[in-house]
Amino acid sequence: MLSYKYLLDIAMILLSTKIFGLISRKFKMPQVVGALLAGIILGPALLDILHETDFIHKMAELGVIVLMFTAGLEADIKELKKTGKAAFVIAVLGVVIPLVGGFAVAYLYNNGTGVIDNKTLLQDVFIGVILTATSVSITVETLKELGKLNSKSGNTILGAALIDDVLGVILLTLITSLSDSSVSLSIVFFKIIAFFIFSGVIGVIFNKLFKLWFSKYDKDLRRFIIVAFALCLILSYIAEEFFGVADITGAFIAGLIISNTEKTKYINSRFETLSYMILSPIFFASIGIKVEISSMTMSILAFTIILLIISILSKILGCSIGAKIFKYTNREAIQIGTGMVSRGEVALIVANKGIAIGLLNSTFLAPIVIVVVITTIITPVLLEFAYSKNKNLNTVS
Repeated sequence: MLSYKYLLDIAMILLSTKIFGLISRKFKMPQVVGALLAGIILGPALLDILHETDFIHKMAELGVIVLMFTAGLEADIKELKKTGKAAFVIAVLGVVIPLVGGFAVAYLYNNGTGVIDNKTLLQDVFIGVILTATSVSITVETLKELGKLNSKSGNTILGAALIDDVLGVILLTLITSLSDSSVSLSIVFFKIIAFFIFSGVIGVIFNKLFKLWFSKYDKDLRRFIIVAFALCLILSYIAEEFFGVADITGAFIAGLIISNTEKTKYINSRFETLSYMILSPIFFASIGIKVEISSMTMSILAFTIILLIISILSKILGCSIGAKIFKYTNREAIQIGTGMVSRGEVALIVANKGIAIGLLNSTFLAPIVIVVVITTIITPVLLEFAYSKNKNLNTVS
């Protein structure tokens, strides 16, 4: 018999995220904090009313795709070009330092205290790989609320996060290749480069066709919305299916392609409505719903706390150092580092991959989920502080 419970689930998610979003705004925090808390409160962690279903999972995935697509629409390509070198260095340092920090924590616990059995050097490295992940979707939504998405630091965060995603794919492939001889690193590098070349060609063709089409059919603008959404979904699918690059990278690039067209603002306004009305609330709530607090020993709890501290400080430190190398102000460096803290669904995907191929013991899943959720919740709060005009962080050292 066909179940209609998904309708009730959506209604509860929409109402709860809005209510908690308004409450969080009362405390001068971004509304995304309330949306995340709504998922935690209604999910298995507390009230156990909502659970992650296949429908919610897929809608959440669509939500983050649309969110990254709109981020691409709003990105300033000229500013991205200006921050290209800086974004690359920031991304590299924002990957290397968390990788070393995560490895050190896992190594000390696995080999020093002997709390967790049957751990290998590869697993220690894999914990570090998980900490290198950056989920910029929370940051994007927060920067939108703060009106800073198109700022110098905002564009740098987007560029660095995009590069971070590529570096994450390379690292994930590298560590899995060490345990599986069938994986070819050369093929992975080739696919990543090929995807960006492919995207560039598609961008040139699309822009030419768009101008030609717009000159003939510019009365009914709704058709451009459909074409734009189709391009977003197609590039997202092609990125994952044929090139092994994250679908959100394809969505972001699709947004960048369309950001050069004449009707970018119109297209973006329509997607903002779609995202605000249903997709974003489901995505943010789904992160909270994933949290299931099981019995944890004191040793695992201590491991979780240390891993959380390292995950926050290592990203801020690594990305801030990279920003200072390129003469960003202290305030901008802190903003960039803070914007890269959230791990979100990216870290969960990497962790699940590790468990699936036997690189990660399931004992580590609960600590990783807690780190993901807390970094996701704390990022908007830290960003609010970092962008506050009253904070004296803008002197150049």
